[in-house]
Amino acid sequence: MELKERIELLDWSRLTGDMNEKGYASASNVLTDAECDELIHQYNNGALYRKTINMERYRFGLGEYKYFQYPLPGLIQQLREGVYPKLAPIANYWMRVLNIDTHYPGSLNDLLELCHLQNQNRPTPLILQYGKGGYNTLHQDLYGDVYFPMQLVLFLNEPDEDHQGGEFVLIEQRPRAQSKAIVLKPRKGDMLLFTTNFRPVKGSKGHYRVNMKHGVSELTGGKRHTLGIIFHDAA
Repeated sequence: MELKERIELLDWSRLTGDMNEKGYASASNVLTDAECDELIHQYNNGALYRKTINMERYRFGLGEYKYFQYPLPGLIQQLREGVYPKLAPIANYWMRVLNIDTHYPGSLNDLLELCHLQNQNRPTPLILQYGKGGYNTLHQDLYGDVYFPMQLVLFLNEPDEDHQGGEFVLIEQRPRAQSKAIVLKPRKGDMLLFTTNFRPVKGSKGHYRVNMKHGVSELTGGKRHTLGIIFHDAA
């Protein structure tokens, strides 16, 4: 089955409910083993990338990631184009209940046009690689004045087989409360959707904003690769 069909056949009703309730949602076996292996195999193909970041140099953690350049590989373009229209209605619902005067268009191309009007022209999909001792500090992926409030990550290795540790971590920071840690361990080929920087939570007086960050816990062995899909372009 083609990737486009796999995306369409996901249980978007459940995924939407999870995003609204928790700020994240997961789906299994979105990528095949062969697709995961090919992405890893192409990691050292310099022609695919516009920039390489050494995380330790910028105190982002310990590891490396590479931004793809346009034109994006077909699989990454399909993910970006196929998932965005499913998330835009959720994003617009969030803006509405939080009384934020922002509306996201229904198609990825229209979102990117808004980015380009603000001189945000650089693609943001990236592939990340960690070895033993690697980790990613808590952060948010914004990149400019125009940003989409949700993103996704595809897991390209099998935990406990290809690497040990390296769990995906979300931190939820509720107002006037202690932070909550959410630790996730998706399997090879799984997709995780999550908020880029905040989500709405319903309280007794309506919805309020809860900030969230994400990162990766320390690897104790092996190698870990993930594919990150951010929908807006960078300045």
